[in-house]
Amino acid sequence: MCDADIDGSHIATLILTFFFRYMRELVEGGHVYIATPPLYLVKKGAKKQYAWSDKERDAIMAEFGENSKIQRYKGLGEMNAEQLWDTTMDPEFRTMRQVQIDNGTEADRIFSMLMGDEVPPRREFIEKNAIYANIDV
Repeated sequence: MCDADIDGSHIATLILTFFFRYMRELVEGGHVYIATPPLYLVKKGAKKQYAWSDKERDAIMAEFGENSKIQRYKGLGEMNAEQLWDTTMDPEFRTMRQVQIDNGTEADRIFSMLMGDEVPPRREFIEKNAIYANIDV
């Protein structure tokens, strides 16, 4: 479980790299999951709904109408224990993403390129794919 923002994604990538490098059998066996906390809480009066993306937030705001209030979670520490349980830990309602590897050789190549010591291949990859990035600024 990591923050819902870009920093949390980076931390999740570092953790996945560790699991892939040192406990690969757990990943290949389907035993690694990522718990996904919401990025927003939208409220209007007694109504409240969580959103995991800007698109979801916008849809909820359209449904709630004017004067809805938005809380953006900068990190897990901004949620109280009950909110964290309701959104991220309760097995009945949480969003869990199973980490799956379809091609171990390709995964190893990509992990090595993106998380390894050689800068030129990583730089080339970033320059080629930066236009597809959803940057959280």
